[in-house]
Amino acid sequence: MARRSSALVKLNMFKSKIHGATVTHADLAYEGSVTVDKDLLDAAGILPYEAVHIWNVTRGTRLVTYALEGPRGSGAVCVNGAAAHLNQPGDRVILATFADMTPEEARRHVPIVVRVDAKNRALNTDPEQPGPLLDSIGVA
Repeated sequence: MARRSSALVKLNMFKSKIHGATVTHADLAYEGSVTVDKDLLDAAGILPYEAVHIWNVTRGTRLVTYALEGPRGSGAVCVNGAAAHLNQPGDRVILATFADMTPEEARRHVPIVVRVDAKNRALNTDPEQPGPLLDSIGVA
């Protein structure tokens, strides 16, 4: 059996996320997408029209849509269209993106994690840490 060149293999890797954002609006009448403050998009390296996963921590729902630019400094996280049925103002969400990379690119890649406060202002971009389970079993 022939081996594939690693240059042909692409891995779908976690690229970036905005962690702990608060949904500010939910607009059923809009066609779709999630409108996000331009400052947050820039901090997370998310481009307009890029695919974005919305993981709703409050409700336990998950969906995929795309990002649109909201006004800079507004703190906007507006879930639009049918996705507004699964996300309401005040819900806490994680907005995550992924990118295809070669194994070599993936080994060097460090995801961007933007943590925000209750008004959706960036607090920090420290690297993601493993959960507390590792500490409890003495692995940390």
